[in-house]
Amino acid sequence: MAKGRVIVLMGSASDAEHAGRATALLDRLGVPWSLHVASAHKTPARLLEVLAEHERRGGARVYLTIAGRSNALSGLADAQVAAPVIACPPLGGGPWAPYDLASSLRMPSGVAPLVVLDPENAALAAVKILALAEPGLAEAVRSYQAAQREKLERADAALGGGAAE
Repeated sequence: MAKGRVIVLMGSASDAEHAGRATALLDRLGVPWSLHVASAHKTPARLLEVLAEHERRGGARVYLTIAGRSNALSGLADAQVAAPVIACPPLGGGPWAPYDLASSLRMPSGVAPLVVLDPENAALAAVKILALAEPGLAEAVRSYQAAQREKLERADAALGGGAAE
């Protein structure tokens, strides 16, 4: 089991499906995680309590924030912690989607959450960050990447490998 951990912060319970895609990969790679619901807009005091609790615990950690619409969660979390924060906003459809994304991208000076839209990729980025200090996690990442390559190679082989004429 990894020593580092990923703290997943959701802006609301409706973000659970998006978070589940990230935590499934964390489980597969053997990385411990915790899950919290705390809105920067509706429950900022609770969010600050959760962040302070994890900061007191110390140790290697990465925060993964999942909040749609106006994503204040990622910015507020990032401004309060020294650990990396990865914003993974679930983008809704419709005309507001570009604005929803912009709320994750445009941050004030000194506030720098990373943005990764795909939940599995956000989890992978978190594991890669933790792997900088944990060789076992680096090996888990390499194995995962090898499995991804093998999957594509099998798909290519299934096509017969013939060249178009």
